[in-house]
Amino acid sequence: MSEKRVNENRVSQQESSIPVPEPSAASEPFWAATRARELHMQRCAACARLVWYPRFACPHCGHDQLDWERLSGQGVVYAVSVHHRPALPALADKVPYAVVLVDLAEGARIMSTMFGQPPRVGDPVTVAWAPLPDGRNLPTFELS
Repeated sequence: MSEKRVNENRVSQQESSIPVPEPSAASEPFWAATRARELHMQRCAACARLVWYPRFACPHCGHDQLDWERLSGQGVVYAVSVHHRPALPALADKVPYAVVLVDLAEGARIMSTMFGQPPRVGDPVTVAWAPLPDGRNLPTFELS
């Protein structure tokens, strides 16, 4: 094998890590809570519905008073897609992994990832955490 070919197959440190999402003004409280491995979501003061993803106004009623609250992290798998090919080089050693929609006990639905044994629709799950290089944590889920 030529030297050029060997170098093309190497994965740089930058390419081998999971991209770190940058917090926005709306999502900063969510990301701050992940440093303590706590799952927080906004709740609308007017209609009392949970709001996911973080934003400045309620998508259900348009009210702009959204308060943050800590959630239990418990839920049930609503939908699952098992991936046998990694979407990123950093996930190469984690296949197969599952992208899931989880109905949280508090009533919101969140998209996330599960590693290990793929879940089935209806399986109970609990939030788990994947550490990020800057001290934040990415919420993932695991079977309860």
